[in-house]
Amino acid sequence: MTDATRRTIRTGLQALLGLLAALPLLVSTAGIPETLPGIAVALTVAGAVTRVMALPVVEQLLPAWLRTPPKEDDAQ
Repeated sequence: MTDATRRTIRTGLQALLGLLAALPLLVSTAGIPETLPGIAVALTVAGAVTRVMALPVVEQLLPAWLRTPPKEDDAQ
């Protein structure tokens, strides 16, 4: 699996988690101005998940096919 594919899958997972957290707010609202809190929650959760997934501890918990490959500098 290429690095670009891994990053795409991880970004999609992060965005999905953000949307799932905001889903109750999005469902209960009908107008665009009323959905702004839901969108803000989705973006906040997606950003937080992105930061957490960048931690080395979390990286080790991910399946091998989803981990970021080691940098060339780290391999030496």
